[in-house]
Amino acid sequence: MFVLTAKLSKPKLIAAGVILLAAILLIILLATAGGSNTPSGTAPIGETNDDRVAYLATFGWSVNAEPTQTQKVKIPDTTENKVFARYNDLQKSQGFDLTDYAGKEVMRYVYEILNYPDASAPVYASVLVCDGRVIGGDITNSAPDGVIHGFAMPQKEQTPSASTAESSAPTEASTSSDPSEAE
Repeated sequence: MFVLTAKLSKPKLIAAGVILLAAILLIILLATAGGSNTPSGTAPIGETNDDRVAYLATFGWSVNAEPTQTQKVKIPDTTENKVFARYNDLQKSQGFDLTDYAGKEVMRYVYEILNYPDASAPVYASVLVCDGRVIGGDITNSAPDGVIHGFAMPQKEQTPSASTAESSAPTEASTSSDPSEAE
């Protein structure tokens, strides 16, 4: 049997303890940073109701402050689902990707939109939240001919205005005053 002994001075023992503590802290930091499934850590905060309402306001939406529906939903665990694939394409178009959350339960908060342009039926904003971060969502127009689209407010169709019609009509300044061109 072998017995090893080491003689350490007090400063060397303190230095070894500091290095060991730093290594433990580094491991903890790496473990907690890697544990989040938030893509690139850039998802907007959606932990509180105020956070979600404020997030929708960044797109110009005015909503009822209390959600009309709050529920857990499971993100499909297969990307071969055609409905999921189409919905995820919508999410990708607005900077989200639900494939990282496949098979997980997330919270879905539904808010009634109060300022949807020319709405003939209620319009709702759905916000998907995981670990306190917005991971996706949509705007759903419940009218029979309504559509589902991303968070961005739809652009109003441009109709020719009086100023557009006037600008296309010839003006005195655009007609020639040279009599030789009139002939």
